[in-house]
Amino acid sequence: MPTIRDEAVCVRHWDFSETSQTVSLFLRDHGLVRGLAKGARRERGSFSGGFDLFTRGEIVLISKPGRELATLTEWTLLETFPILRRDAAANRCGWYLADLIGRFLHQPEPHPATWTATVTALRELDRGVDVDRVLLAFQWRMLCDLGYRPRLDLDGLEGDTVAFSAESGGVVEDSGTPDRWRVRRTTIELLDSIASGDGVIPEVAEAASVGRANRLLATWVRELLGTETVPMRLLFGS
Repeated sequence: MPTIRDEAVCVRHWDFSETSQTVSLFLRDHGLVRGLAKGARRERGSFSGGFDLFTRGEIVLISKPGRELATLTEWTLLETFPILRRDAAANRCGWYLADLIGRFLHQPEPHPATWTATVTALRELDRGVDVDRVLLAFQWRMLCDLGYRPRLDLDGLEGDTVAFSAESGGVVEDSGTPDRWRVRRTTIELLDSIASGDGVIPEVAEAASVGRANRLLATWVRELLGTETVPMRLLFGS
């Protein structure tokens, strides 16, 4: 029964009983872990009154082979990112990020690039950085880290619009068929510049282009998941 001490971000929590919580935590060195925090809802104890969504802390847990839930024994709060509870746009963005982590990470294995992208996104949202730019950087970095980087090759494709094919995993010729999403060339060029810049969005990128790139990646995420999630619908609309 190994004891693990690691940094973590809370991506989901729900009440298990009057005094305890079940928690999904994204750990820096151990990936996604679900655990039971007995007594977490008490004002005094090892969990400082419980777990809140979007908070970062240091967790101590006991992982038992064959058990779905780890036993959480200690939680030291490090960052709370309060603006995510005060600002509606930042909250919707944070909820979408947390939902993606919970859906895409299935095993307790490390994803260092996604961890860094998550903490960076939460800190930038808390500082008031433009939500669309934070979201685009996170979506791109997470998709690349998890092996879902879209193909952006425009060679041989002419015109102001191209198409994106989920089946092909990226940009294709705009043939007008319903299985391909028509995309502005400038949107693909923006994503290509982000890819070339190690996930950094160019300062000169226009807000409209950033928004279109976000919607394209969200559509790609929807196809990968096979469903439109509630946080996705609230953030981007139907």
